[in-house]
Amino acid sequence: RVASSSAAYECTLKSEVKRPIQATNANSDCIRCTKLAPIQQLSQSALSITMLMRQASRRVAAAARQSSSASSSTTHFGDRTVPTEEKAGLVKGVFSSVANNYDLMNDLMSGGMHRLWKDDFVGRLNLPAIARATGTAPRCLDVAGGTGDIAFRMAESLAAWLPPLEEDGAIPLTVSDPNEEMLAVGRERQQQRGIDASCLQFEVGDAQSLPYDDETFDVLTISFGLRNVTDIDKALREMRRVLKRGGRFECLEFSKVEPAPLRALYDAYSKHVIPEIGHRVADDRASYDYLVESIRKHPSQLELLSQLAIAGFKS
Repeated sequence: RVASSSAAYECTLKSEVKRPIQATNANSDCIRCTKLAPIQQLSQSALSITMLMRQASRRVAAAARQSSSASSSTTHFGDRTVPTEEKAGLVKGVFSSVANNYDLMNDLMSGGMHRLWKDDFVGRLNLPAIARATGTAPRCLDVAGGTGDIAFRMAESLAAWLPPLEEDGAIPLTVSDPNEEMLAVGRERQQQRGIDASCLQFEVGDAQSLPYDDETFDVLTISFGLRNVTDIDKALREMRRVLKRGGRFECLEFSKVEPAPLRALYDAYSKHVIPEIGHRVADDRASYDYLVESIRKHPSQLELLSQLAIAGFKS
């Protein structure tokens, strides 16, 4: 599903449907997971996409084998190769540095477009329909939720069902993030919006080791956070673990831009303009250099789709 005019994309996956997965390109730089018709009804285009997915799966597996045999103790941090155990701390340092300017920088870097992407992202969850069907607000977890942009939109869409009627019931909305500085900004914004603690909570949590029981949440989201995880496959398995059977997972993330002329334009903008904005507004060029490079290192749309399938997600 198109999430932006540049490189953002959305994965919409449900864990209960027992059907194959089809990747459908939209504007070339976005992917959406949908249901396939029976094999005999597949169009030539669908068959070509299926072949691309298989090739992507083989590339993912080959890359994993190569990484394991060559150097299982290193990973990328932007354009640098660092010891695996150091990446989480380095990423934490980046977001500690940018926390106070995070929302302003998002506006400047995207021209405000990130707000539209997030509105569309949360709108497609259709949380009110889930609440009407069950009579209560669904339990939602926003992983790497930082300053609460996604959670606040969820709270707004579920306003008619918040706070929960049951005093001892579980808190419907949870933001999990490994960075305390980002969470502090989120809690402050929560108070400014008057959202009660019985509706929304901010908790420290690592996407690779979520502190929740199996099958806890009805809806799980991650927005512009997956590329910062050290081990994406492990994080996807964890998110699948805490999601209820039949629950819904959605990911909003930047990825590879197509076609080539647009990719060249985006690369020039992200390499030269974004770090300069970080330098002038936040006095922090290095952190925004990392954020740009983390996008370049992130798996392509089809590769990520294959990783999601391997983690156990089905559409």
